[in-house]
Amino acid sequence: MRTILTALLAFAAGVLAMLAVQHGRLPRSTVPHAQVLTAQPAAPATVLPPPDETQAETAPGDDWPEQAPTPEQVIYAQPQRLGQALAQLRPRVPGKPNLYLLAFAGDGSEDVFRNEAEYAAHLFTQRFGPSAHALVLENHPDTLASRPLATWSNLEFALDGLAKRMDPQHDILLLYLTSHGSEDHSLLVDMDPLPLDQIGAEDLGAILKARPFKWKVVVVNACYSGGFVPPLRGNGTLVITAARADRSSFGCGNDSAATYFGRAWLIDALNRTSDFVAAFRQASGEVATWERQDHLLASEPQIDIGPGIAGQLSKWQAGIRLGPPVPFSPATTPVALQKKAAASR
Repeated sequence: MRTILTALLAFAAGVLAMLAVQHGRLPRSTVPHAQVLTAQPAAPATVLPPPDETQAETAPGDDWPEQAPTPEQVIYAQPQRLGQALAQLRPRVPGKPNLYLLAFAGDGSEDVFRNEAEYAAHLFTQRFGPSAHALVLENHPDTLASRPLATWSNLEFALDGLAKRMDPQHDILLLYLTSHGSEDHSLLVDMDPLPLDQIGAEDLGAILKARPFKWKVVVVNACYSGGFVPPLRGNGTLVITAARADRSSFGCGNDSAATYFGRAWLIDALNRTSDFVAAFRQASGEVATWERQDHLLASEPQIDIGPGIAGQLSKWQAGIRLGPPVPFSPATTPVALQKKAAASR
């Protein structure tokens, strides 16, 4: 049953991708993949066992939430869901640089990434005033019917939608990606059992280069994320990563509410300053302290400041009126804390 479902979903995703290419999005074949999750071919009908009640009860997968739309419904709802999210962005403030956050939580199997994406959107819209805007793409069982998925396709469509609402020559795009990372510098994109494409460093670089944003801040919060720096660096671009190219970062997993770097940069530093570079320096020191305390190999977060971006960020900072610090209250509680609470009852 799972094999048939996966094959059908792959076919549906392929149809959507073909339609998207026809409407002007970047052809997928022009961007090299670091890794692609491919669906297995369905078995011949003659050898399929007859359906039974057990199969019906467990499809589409034991981990798929019972009250959520089906995987097929989730896939076909994406254009509408993303369109609604873009339409809900507040109006651009004229006469000054605006900042547009696009938060991308790639791995749907852990709460920590969803927590960070949701908090980033709340932080920027509450603390940095009306010239800061936020759009969230996330994979999580609790938001399948409310948030657009964090997928390669939705990333491209979201960027295209933002480009139409922004002034690409003056406004700043802030792309915050949080997920697991691999040694070959790919981000994990997963919402099982949907067959989602993975996003590598070269992929992300090509996606952004194909779009008209002059000013960009790209934060990659993942293991081995320093490998994203070379394809992303350039004029008007600030690149921040949670680790160097050959090091792990820490704090993910179901025992954590936020990653080390997400907590240090988003939750701690940006509640003290609106300067992203100063926040990086504070966060790097904080992360290093935690890693020494936990006897971990240092992750060594990286930063690359392209020509011009510091000046444009200063113009944006000059036009905002900082609000008070924003408390971190994650929508999902880490599994370890849930078990501890249950044991105390």
